[in-house]
Order: sequence, then C-alpha cells, then structure tokens
Amino acid sequence: MKSGLVRGFLSVGLWTLISRASGFVRDILMAAWLGTGPVAEAFLIALSLPNMFRRFFAEGAFNTAFVPMFSKKIENIDEARGFAQDAFSGLFMTVLALSALAMIFMPGLVWLMASGFVGDPRFDLAVEYGRITFPYILLISMASMISGVLNANGRFTAAAAAPVLLNLLFIVAMYLGRWQGWDLGLTLAWATPVTGIAQLGLVWWDARGSGYVFWPRRPRLTPDMRRLVAVALPAAFAGGVVQINLLIGRQVGSRFEGAIAWLSYSDRLYQLPLGVVGAAVAVVLLPELARRIRADDHAGGQSAYSRATEFGLFLTLPAAFAIAVIAEPMVSTLFQRGAFSAFDTQQTSAALVVYALGLPAFVLQKILQPLYFAREDTKTPFRYALFSMIVNAVAAFGLMPVFGFLAAALGTTIAAWVMVAQLWWGTRSMGAAARADARLRRAFPRILAASAIMAMALWVMRGWLAGAELGRGVSLAILVFGGAAIYFALAYLVAGYRPSELRAAVRRG
Repeated sequence: MKSGLVRGFLSVGLWTLISRASGFVRDILMAAWLGTGPVAEAFLIALSLPNMFRRFFAEGAFNTAFVPMFSKKIENIDEARGFAQDAFSGLFMTVLALSALAMIFMPGLVWLMASGFVGDPRFDLAVEYGRITFPYILLISMASMISGVLNANGRFTAAAAAPVLLNLLFIVAMYLGRWQGWDLGLTLAWATPVTGIAQLGLVWWDARGSGYVFWPRRPRLTPDMRRLVAVALPAAFAGGVVQINLLIGRQVGSRFEGAIAWLSYSDRLYQLPLGVVGAAVAVVLLPELARRIRADDHAGGQSAYSRATEFGLFLTLPAAFAIAVIAEPMVSTLFQRGAFSAFDTQQTSAALVVYALGLPAFVLQKILQPLYFAREDTKTPFRYALFSMIVNAVAAFGLMPVFGFLAAALGTTIAAWVMVAQLWWGTRSMGAAARADARLRRAFPRILAASAIMAMALWVMRGWLAGAELGRGVSLAILVFGGAAIYFALAYLVAGYRPSELRAAVRRG
C-alpha cells in the first residue's frame, strides 16, 4: 500500500473497534435496563433522527463533496483554510435552520420514521425525546466536517476516537440515572447533545493544533462554495442511501411491537465489522484516490483501490460467514439479561443473520463510491441510490406479509447488493484505476474459500459447545477466538497470506 494507506486503515479501524466495543457496553446496559419496551423503542427512534440526518447531509453528502475539493487545495495552506472556513460557516447555518424546523415539526418526523407508533405511548415519548436529542445533529455535523479536514491532512486519530466519547458518556449517564433514580429515557435523551459537545470539542482542538481554527460567521457564496453545493446536492442521496434504506426498515419494524429494538440491536452487531473495516477504508481511500487522480497516477489509483478492496474482503467475508453461524450465541451472551428475554434473543438473532448476508455489500459500497466521489461525480451514484431505494421499499413492504418484521432486514440486504452491482457496472468507463489488479483477482477466491471452511468449522464447534455446559461467555469466546485462529491459519495455507508479509505491508504503509 502507498504512503500511509494501510496505517490509516489500521488507525481508523482500531479506534472504530474501541468505539464499537464501548458501544456494546452501552447497548448491553440499555437492553438490560430498558429491554425492548416502549421507552427503549421511543429513544431509539429519537436518537436515529439526528443520526440519520447527520449521515444523510454531513457525512453522506457534504464530506463526500468537500474532502476531494479540499484535498486539492492543501498545498496552498491559505487557500485551504479559507475554503474550509467558508464550508464550515455554510454548513453551520444550513444545519441550524434544519434543526429549528425539525424541532417545530418533530411529530411529523416521528411519523415519517415510525408511523406504526401512532396511537400508542411510543409516539408521544419519541416526540418528546426527539426534541431533546435533535440539536445533536448541529454539533456532530460540524464535528464531521472538521474530521474531513483532519483526514485530508492525514490526521485520523482524533476524528476516529470522537465516537468513543459518545458511548462513554452514555454509559456514565445511565449509571448516574440508575443511582439517582432518574427516568432513563429522559436521561439518555439529555445525554445525547452533551456527547455532541464533547465530540466537537475534541476534533476542534485537534484541528486548532493543525493550524485550522473554526468559528461560525456569515456564509459567503464563493465560486468554490457554489461548486461544493452543486456536487453535494446529488450526494445527499448517494451517500445516505444506507440511511434511507434503514428508514424504510424502521417503518416496517414500527408495525411490530418490539421490532424496532430487535432491528437496532442486530444492526449494532453487524455494524462492528462494517464500521471497523468499511468506514476505515472509506475515510482513508477517498482523499488518497483524489490525490492520485489529481496527479494522473492511474497505477497508483489502481493499487489504492485494489488494496482497499483486498483489505475489506480479507476481514469482511469471514466476519459475514461467522456472524451468520454464531448469531444466536452472540445475541444471547451480549444482551439476554434483565428486561431482555429469550424471545428477544431469538428475534434479534434472526435479523442479524439476514444483515450478515449483506455485510460484504455494505463494505463494497464504501469502497466503490469513492471511485466516483474522487472524480467529483455524485450524479451517477445518485441515480443508483434512487433505484436501490425503490428496490428496498418494494422488497420490505412486499415481503412483510410473509416474513413479518424480518422483511425490513431483507429489504436492506437486497438493496445493498443491487447498489453494489450498479456501482461496479458503472466503473467500466473509468479505466485501469478502477480495475482489480492481478493480486486482487488471485486473492478473492482464496479468501472466499478460507471463509467458507472457517464457517463450517464454527458450525461444528457450536454444536459441540451446546452440550459442553461451559457457560455462555466462555462458549462465545471460544467461538470468536477459535474462529479467528482457524481463519488466519487458513489464510496462510489457502490464501497464501503470511504474517511477515502483513507486517511488512503495515510498515510500508
């Protein structure tokens, strides 16, 4: 890999892993103390509202347009600072106006997210919690924009570490609420904007140390800002397609009592490898590709794309196979205690298996989309995203009478693979830089074979552990670490990956 690409993947991936691990602790406490009842479902919908808009606008649209443009200006530090400040001010005023409107029309937003709540206590609770949590979008959107500046300058640590603060503050808030006897739903709602302040403060301070100081001011519609808006508008759909598909899933889930929580907890589990691998690759790959394209370096672009794909598949395929096999032991061990029942485990596990089938597609989207965004082409992914949304809606609502709440997960997975197929087909006109190199073509079938063999071994191990009575925690640990050991051994024997080569790649990165 070239100039820090692997090291960037690992840095972002490590902090994302810590974030996901602390997120599991947060979710374990929520499951035990809130279960899947009305308060839990109302808070999950309220929290998903600012998160959806954040990923839809700030991360999904704004950053995919901003990062390539900013990366081309870094060599002229004054020009880069001016453009970044203009972008910060423009985004601040836009999201501030959006937040004000959302606070006023919160009942309508809750209806759009979960119309199945209408007529029961979950609706009013979600509206109340939503008005408290929604200002989080302003704070985290600005944090995401500053993170884009840091990433483009090769500084990944603070931006990747910021989400850890969110989970830690949620954990502290829940313990404090239990100790003081507070309403846990309201406690979590009020903790949400506090976590946004903490995350924004962390990346703002790191950017200040890099020579970038951001304060809101009256936006200026410069030629660069006009170009940014023109590129970002279609990217609002292309970058946020996963969020739109999840919205459709929540509409289906809201029609089944407890399903919002089942889908949310299963989503958290499959998001671990997706976040660690997919987000790490996407964050590092986009500015790298933008620089290669600017330099007309087709060989370097092909190498960056192929190594990102290889890295993603090397970790994602075995994760997908493993999650599909050990879904029930994972959910049982992590969540089944307190208010979270065995029935909740069964339903959450079923959704997790369906999501696992789409995990490689979710990661491949994050690898393929930068090929377009680095060329400032957001219109093509927009068209693909629009078609995928239609596929998701038809599948989710069409399959609901047959599969119940699982139709939400099925629609998301089917749409993800349709999106990948379109993105891949569209790269045919991009030349060698968007083609798999010889090493990737050799590696893929070997990685697939190693993953399949590992999954069969896990199936046998799970059957043996079911009768061994070692306890849920010990059994899951054996499955996770045993499966990892088997896979990496197979990666050496079948795929030809040697530890010395991997260490050398990291050092070269």
